[in-house]
Amino acid sequence: MAVQSWGQGGTRRRLLRGVAALPWLSAMGSGAAWAARPARIVSLGGALTEVVYLLGAQGQLVGTDTTSLFPEAALKTAKVGYMRQLSAEGLLSLKPDAVVGTTEAGPPVVLDQVRSAGVRVELVQADHTWDEVRRKVATVGRVAGREREAQALQADLDAQWAAVQKVVAATTRRPRAIFILSHGGSPMVAGTGTAADALIRFAGATNVITQFAGYRPLTAEAMASAAPEVLLNSTQGIEALGGEAAFWQRPELALTPAFRRKALVAMEASHLLGFGPRLPAAVRELHTRTQAITA
Repeated sequence: MAVQSWGQGGTRRRLLRGVAALPWLSAMGSGAAWAARPARIVSLGGALTEVVYLLGAQGQLVGTDTTSLFPEAALKTAKVGYMRQLSAEGLLSLKPDAVVGTTEAGPPVVLDQVRSAGVRVELVQADHTWDEVRRKVATVGRVAGREREAQALQADLDAQWAAVQKVVAATTRRPRAIFILSHGGSPMVAGTGTAADALIRFAGATNVITQFAGYRPLTAEAMASAAPEVLLNSTQGIEALGGEAAFWQRPELALTPAFRRKALVAMEASHLLGFGPRLPAAVRELHTRTQAITA
């Protein structure tokens, strides 16, 4: 099964329509009773939505969150809002049998309300590892009743991951990098424990922001002290700042080695930070581009 194959596949006949509203459903577990029929699925997170399409289960997909941007067909699905700012009414209005997301989805009280309504809620632990990707594939496969397809997809992805790791390991130079988050408000930089930090390391670079976890604004003095050779951002972040020319006009950037070379690598946000089935390709591209721009 090729990861690039986004075939539409056949939709299964929907059984037990409306059963999620029955009182006894909330007492059911996640075992064989769920596997007996295809579930109406709401996907919270672009990576999980990508897996749904790769497994050919898009016919079961009744809604997605606003981070579900790929493949293009996902843009046309009913939207339930941003995965961290959900409402029970929005989710339940789609009459899902199952909601799949990560532990970053919420608020928790909303997901509790959805569970209380008899809807299966499956949350994948988000820890920015390759195992996170594997858990996403396995979870969607189980919920969609496509476990065999999920196993084939995972074998393909594991082979891709092993290949890109080999490429990165063969490179000895580790460029000093900073990821700047600038989708809205004041730009911030990524410290430890973030998806950006993990991606930088996977791509064979060094995140020079290690003094804190999460995202924080960085002063001009701290930026100069960090001395990054390359700056990373998303294409959406660069657009939010008014384009690449406007990005380089920020005064704190002029104090960095990256400024002298205009060393910027920008990639589409869901591809860069989604930690989904496109992660091997994202790591390979980031590795190639950071190595080339800092050579």
